[in-house]
Amino acid sequence: MKVIFAAGGTGGHINPALAAAGELRERYPDAQILFVGTKDKMEAQLVPKAGFDFKTISISGFQRKISIKNIFRNIATLWRLATCGFAVKKILRAFKPDVVVGFGGYVSGPVVRAAAKMGIKTAIHEQNAFPGVTNKMLAKQVDSVMLTVPKAQEYLECKNSPVVTGLPVRGEILRADRDFARAELGLEDKPVILTFGGSLGAKTINEAMVSVISALYADNKCNFIHAYGQYGKWVPDKLREKGVDLDKAKNVKVSEYIHNMDKCLAAADIVICRSGASTLAELEAIGRASILIPSPNVSENHQYHNAMTLVNADAARVIEEKDLTHEKLIETVKELLDNEILCEQMGKNAKKLSVADAQKQICDVIVSLAQGR
Repeated sequence: MKVIFAAGGTGGHINPALAAAGELRERYPDAQILFVGTKDKMEAQLVPKAGFDFKTISISGFQRKISIKNIFRNIATLWRLATCGFAVKKILRAFKPDVVVGFGGYVSGPVVRAAAKMGIKTAIHEQNAFPGVTNKMLAKQVDSVMLTVPKAQEYLECKNSPVVTGLPVRGEILRADRDFARAELGLEDKPVILTFGGSLGAKTINEAMVSVISALYADNKCNFIHAYGQYGKWVPDKLREKGVDLDKAKNVKVSEYIHNMDKCLAAADIVICRSGASTLAELEAIGRASILIPSPNVSENHQYHNAMTLVNADAARVIEEKDLTHEKLIETVKELLDNEILCEQMGKNAKKLSVADAQKQICDVIVSLAQGR
């Protein structure tokens, strides 16, 4: 069995593909697996590190914001789209895959499209509740469309009926023990609020959390774990300005990055974060209440649609960034802190949305296509 995975750009596209490829390799040790990506994005490090063969093509995405610089970038993108076809076909003819699977990112479109035109079995996996433009087009051509959530089907015109497979979640997230995590993190026996805005940090979340922490920490009713990201290094000083003594406040832990997210998620009662597909899959898998602040800087505003999947199941609260005020976030945090039963029920509702065997289901689809079923 020969399978090509096309995925790139962000961990949200690459990690699910790696999880599915790992399941395939474990189930069929003799399977030949090849990843196609770009040389200058995250996949160039993650894929070889995971032990998979890797080929690159030159491709980029269109810039939507109008500027002189972006006009030239879009011209370059058009050129790459026009010329990458030869490289893609060369890879496909040399490898001779039984199946080509796209998991998103700029690279996914030309690879899956070329494979479909060559009569190779194809599939795509859509991580978000609101599909991107590329997957909307590919859905009409591929043999199988896999979805993280059923809602995405409403926006797709599929060649064949789609399959809801869910989104794979890292094993360490699933295995982490709540009590052990709290003990290892040195947390007091009270509710834990975990907040983060990504590796770079989200300015609006950082600013709001400075207000939340400074307003609530002195009551000593909860623990705070906050990651401020690369661009939020001002956060500790700002907290100190507002009277938070980070050296003495045992219930406040702030850092640039969380390296043990599995333990922090296990310890948390409430999570405040963006609403990328992978993050939400983790919240669902472990069953945690959340306050979601979707990033407005993403295509198709898909993070808002992702968040609403949980909101509609009464598993989360959502505050759009345009509506985010420090007072509103403090009020929402207090609502959940003061109602333990509500918080627990939201976590249970999130858990109901989880697909426990997502990578197995994705692997089943790939194998079925490879075997001509």
